Amino acid sequence: MTAAPTPVRRRWHRFLAPIGLGVLLIVITLVLHEVDQPDPGERGFLSPVATDDDGGSRLAEALAAQGVPVRRATDTAGALGTARAAPSTLFVPAPELVRPDTLVDLTGLPPGSRLVLVQPSRRVLAELGTPVEPTGRRWATRALPPDADGAPCRLTEAVRAGTAAVDHQRYAGPDRADRCYGGALLRIADGTEVVLVGASDPFRNDRIDEWGNRALATGLLGGGRPVVWLDLPAPEAAPTRQSPSPTREVDGAPTPGGSAEQRPDRTDPPPRADNPLWGAFPAWFWAILAQLALAGLLVVLWRARRLGPPVAEPLPVAVRSAETVRGRARLYRRAGARDTVAGTLRDAALDRILPRLNLPPDTPDEEVAARVAAGTGGDPERVAELLHGPAPGNDRELLELARELDTLTRTLAPHPSEGELR
Repeated sequence: MTAAPTPVRRRWHRFLAPIGLGVLLIVITLVLHEVDQPDPGERGFLSPVATDDDGGSRLAEALAAQGVPVRRATDTAGALGTARAAPSTLFVPAPELVRPDTLVDLTGLPPGSRLVLVQPSRRVLAELGTPVEPTGRRWATRALPPDADGAPCRLTEAVRAGTAAVDHQRYAGPDRADRCYGGALLRIADGTEVVLVGASDPFRNDRIDEWGNRALATGLLGGGRPVVWLDLPAPEAAPTRQSPSPTREVDGAPTPGGSAEQRPDRTDPPPRADNPLWGAFPAWFWAILAQLALAGLLVVLWRARRLGPPVAEPLPVAVRSAETVRGRARLYRRAGARDTVAGTLRDAALDRILPRLNLPPDTPDEEVAARVAAGTGGDPERVAELLHGPAPGNDRELLELARELDTLTRTLAPHPSEGELR
């Protein structure tokens, strides 16, 4: 009894497993990083009335404790109307939400006013008309001293605050600009004083108490001027004919306020409703769902390593050879595979004839036919046609081929039981 052949072990999964694990760690890192990053387009981002991690209620409280009036506006027109009434600090935490055609109006403030922008993009800077361009951007915010690049910082508020977590987006401006924190904080004092801050961390509730963030944020927005806080809940739509919207002052602890009710003169079409499913769950839920889906895909790929060529295994039950022959014969007949059946019959006949004639398996067909014809006394051409001829054209020819091959093999290589009977 011969042992079943040992299957060749597949080794490719040893290399795929570390690669898949590395890809999974990279994807998890990217997903967690995107979830951790604040989105300026989300409602409540750096809002003076928002108490979550990305809100700005703690900054508003700190300014109110210093006696700085904070006036919250929920549209650009209302914010500009308040800021132009007297010198003030216009704080824009999400410049990307301001309508492009009104960005240039932000610099038209009275003398002595200050405009503070948080992480403005290249498009916003171009619309403002400032000679500043964004340069490098870091993967995550880093805390730096004001003179991190060796150049002295001429902004008093930054020097007083010291090290702060502001190095995320850097900017390059003209020589007359005051440059601090390696370019992450830039001030241009042409007309309206414009201050560019490269990170939102110093203003956020969850980071305001780290390093010198609180001192930097209150210093940039304080200074004896009232603060007009532009709190846009979403990107501003195209202008419509409507009454001007006033602002409300936040005294002490921030309280909800904003623009008055708008009464458009004409009826606008209702806004397109977004899919409520996306807003029904927090961002971390979708991140975990994506990671679970990726983990399931990796498990499927890991289990698929078992797929490969067929392996010889012992059958769980005994199957009679006659049943196997009949079953395969029916399949061959249904498929009309006469060529396959003829090849199988001829191979089986040669497997019995060649050892009988002491011929190796690679013997040429002509020599095999000659030796078989000599042993049986038949015609070599007829023998060659039986052993190596074309496939039968119909079932009758296939049956005749099977009978003749059986007669040929019985003549040269009788079954062992027949030899014992003789």
